[in-house]
Amino acid sequence: KSANPQWREQFDFHYFSDRKDMLDIEVWRKDNKKHEELLGTCHVDITALPTKQTNCLELPLEKHPGSLLMLIAVSPCTGVSISDLCVCPLGDPNERQQISQRYCLKNSFRDIKDIGFLQVKVLKAVDLMAADFSGKSDPFCVLELGNDMLQTHTVYKNLNPEWNKVFTFPIKDIHDVLEVTVFDEDGDKPPDFLGKVAIPLLSV
Repeated sequence: KSANPQWREQFDFHYFSDRKDMLDIEVWRKDNKKHEELLGTCHVDITALPTKQTNCLELPLEKHPGSLLMLIAVSPCTGVSISDLCVCPLGDPNERQQISQRYCLKNSFRDIKDIGFLQVKVLKAVDLMAADFSGKSDPFCVLELGNDMLQTHTVYKNLNPEWNKVFTFPIKDIHDVLEVTVFDEDGDKPPDFLGKVAIPLLSV
């Protein structure tokens, strides 16, 4: 019930050089659980923004009244990576030793914000639900930790996909929950949900 909503939400998007340079934003209105209406869209060219500073942008919505006020900061990506299983970041003994030193007891208060990091190896899925008429699925896996999100590639026409990817996240809150969701890629349509598991960090 507001024409001037304030969300005050922060999201972290990990921008890799092989991804597109445009940030697409959509604003939706929800009447009830079933009815939604698009109130407008806007786009931000990431490459045009100065780096290592917070940019305050007022973005008019295309073909609709209203605008969005956003703070966008582009900074070097630290602590986040996607790699193949054979080049796992923790596979190097020297790196393991550096990490042990970084998080040892005597260094606990050196950087309060540096809680730690989580490394997840996504190996495979087994006996997934068939989402296509052919009796197969085109599955990919999405990992979410807080407002961080990374995903695997899609394995086409397979109910037992193997991804063999290693994901590394910085931990910002030890009470966060790692959510791992499997979707079926469906072309231009929204992906179909194939399953989900939630893992509290405190249980690891």
